[in-house]
Amino acid sequence: MYDHVIHLDEHRLLPRQPTGKSRGPVWGPSETRQQLAKSESPARAGKPVGQTEVNALAGLLWLVRAIRKQWAIVLAIVLLAGAGSLAYSKTLPKIYAAQTLIEFDPDVIKPLGNKADPMIGWSAVWDTREYYETQYKIMQSDRVLSSVVRDLSLQNDADFLGYRPSAPAPLDNTIVALRSRLTVEPVKGSRLVLIKIQDTNPAQARRLSEAVARAYIQQNLEKMVSATGDTVVWLSGQLDHFKQELEQTENSLHDFKKQNDLPSSTLDDLSKMIRLEMQEYDSALTRTRMRRSELTARHSELAKITPENPDQVPASELLANVFLSGLRTQYQAAMRERAELIAEGKGENHPAVKKADEKIALTKTHLLSEIRNIQGAVARDLAVIERQEGGEAALYEASRKKAVELNLKELEFHRLDRMRAQNEKLYAVLLEQLKEADLRRMMNTNNIRIVDTPVEPKDPFAPRVSANVGIALLIGLVVGIALAALREQLDNTLKTPEDVEGRLNITFLGLLPEVVDDDEEGAKRRPLRRSRRLKTELPPELLVHERPLSGIAEAARSLRTNLMFMNPDEPFRRILVTSAAPSEGKTTVAVSIAVSLAQGGQRVCIIDCDLRRPRLHRIFDRAGDIGLMNALLGEATIEEVAKPTIVPNLSCIPCGPIPPNSADVVSSDKFRRFLDDLSEQFDRIVLDSPPVIAVTDSAILSTLVDGVVFVVRAFKTSAALCRSGLRTLLDVDAPIAGAVLNAVNLNRHEYSYYQYYYYKREGYAPIGAGPGGAAPPTGGEPPRAPPPN
Repeated sequence: MYDHVIHLDEHRLLPRQPTGKSRGPVWGPSETRQQLAKSESPARAGKPVGQTEVNALAGLLWLVRAIRKQWAIVLAIVLLAGAGSLAYSKTLPKIYAAQTLIEFDPDVIKPLGNKADPMIGWSAVWDTREYYETQYKIMQSDRVLSSVVRDLSLQNDADFLGYRPSAPAPLDNTIVALRSRLTVEPVKGSRLVLIKIQDTNPAQARRLSEAVARAYIQQNLEKMVSATGDTVVWLSGQLDHFKQELEQTENSLHDFKKQNDLPSSTLDDLSKMIRLEMQEYDSALTRTRMRRSELTARHSELAKITPENPDQVPASELLANVFLSGLRTQYQAAMRERAELIAEGKGENHPAVKKADEKIALTKTHLLSEIRNIQGAVARDLAVIERQEGGEAALYEASRKKAVELNLKELEFHRLDRMRAQNEKLYAVLLEQLKEADLRRMMNTNNIRIVDTPVEPKDPFAPRVSANVGIALLIGLVVGIALAALREQLDNTLKTPEDVEGRLNITFLGLLPEVVDDDEEGAKRRPLRRSRRLKTELPPELLVHERPLSGIAEAARSLRTNLMFMNPDEPFRRILVTSAAPSEGKTTVAVSIAVSLAQGGQRVCIIDCDLRRPRLHRIFDRAGDIGLMNALLGEATIEEVAKPTIVPNLSCIPCGPIPPNSADVVSSDKFRRFLDDLSEQFDRIVLDSPPVIAVTDSAILSTLVDGVVFVVRAFKTSAALCRSGLRTLLDVDAPIAGAVLNAVNLNRHEYSYYQYYYYKREGYAPIGAGPGGAAPPTGGEPPRAPPPN
């Protein structure tokens, strides 16, 4: 398939290179219907990825073009809005604004130094929005404004009311009137606020602004004085109450100490004495118990000594009792002596052995007797220690009970003493606050003050003529642009090659400029007016032949180049030129294509197939001559009807007699055979046809040709009409080659960014060529311009 999209990039107007031998430029029926459906329903067509920026830029360019096109409407609306705003502003009375600057001071002067003032030290609240908003409402309250009305007698003030009252005006109405002129404007980022009054009298505005500020300050002072007076009354009542409670708690504390026989010293000292006593008792008891444990252990060890082993005396007893140690030594010596005798072989009855036994018995008796004495002494000591331990434990328990009782009494004492201290402190605080409040009431302190008094304004505050006019101009500009965009949106006509390709989705073959006068200066001075017809010796349709170096001739040759290069292997030998509606320039386009093809050295024949409104006989001066109908009826041959014209290599076949049924003529077999025979004698055949929507002739003819050129008249033909015509052709599977934009006024702003220098009226003629691109005086046919690169 050929890539049939033709790019309009400055001076280039060429199709892309084909990729095969099929007819790429000719739309297939199904493909064309899909493209046409997309153009009819752009909202349903998906946007390609990456086209957002391009679409935004295209929309901006479209808006700029709309403004340039409708600049007169935009300018008229802007001027009308500005003039209306200026006239209205001049009719308004001059209004003057006077303002008073006041300050909210959280660090109000404290009469008693830097102590926190609980009544007016509201700095924690003053920094909140709620407090300021409340004060702004109070400034506009009825209480403040009514005070101003009464102080200035505004109910009887003719300057304020605007009329001379026969009786005092109602207070409510006067307050409403004053409030409507009052504006409270806080100064951002500060504790300052402006009280503004607007009035037609500057002196009155100054007087009212100061009066409102002073009335508000006086109201705030009265509120604080009233609050301070109420505080004094409340503090006096509370002071008497806490005085009675203080006396009552002091008496209760005295009775408690008297009932519990508490010393005059503090309970802490008494508690400390009892604690020291308990420590002493506890230490003595501990020592006694340790002594009892020692005696008990000693008594147990002594009880283990038996008559069989009297020498098993504890070492501690031996160390403590020398006599006992000597007895034990004698006993052991007697036992060794007997053992030695027995060892010498002496028997039990030996006198020496018996004497040793007596000695052992005597020392044993003495040893056991001493041990019994020691055991008795330890037992007595143990009994004494146990009685001593019981006494000391009783003393310690009595002291502990005394301490517990003292703790219970101390709790009650501390409770009573704490109540007394609290009542005493509250009484002192209330007494101090009462004195401070009474002093503050006499000083009349206030946290609001006037920073700047108002001055009489010199210049009016309103109306702001310049601002009103500027806003009106801006609104007028927006409305004008919106109206221009709306008119442009409602304009459904095709104007540029982008419109043809984007809204019809068919190949753009080229454009033909409008035939205008050579007066270039006049054209520049009247770019949007109706152009004058170019003065030519031949019919305007033959301008391509008459002025081969003109811009129109170059445009026709570009169109010819596109048609030739779209399908070089299978060229369009039969070309049908049609349009959607009459007066689109089909005949002009057909003649221009035929002339440009003939200038290229091809044998070309142009046939007038518009059997209802034929025109070729007038263009080629063959009025009343035989033509197509005579050949189809057998009254003439092809050679007789296809006569050469003044254009070399171009022959013309006019319509001849107008038939009553043109559709039957073009659909007949004779017409088909006529075209076949004609194709054998000519290289190219161009058919001029009627509008496709008006009659069916063009739809029938489109089935007999190789390509259909669809003509669109710039700035006249609507996109909907073109789609309808293209749909009619597609219904019969017409091979649509593309569209031609005809009668283009290149001086319009839509074409200001196209730089087709050879499309201008002066063309691209050699230096010294005649006016309008006429051939140079040297004679001869100018060389055919090669296709642009």
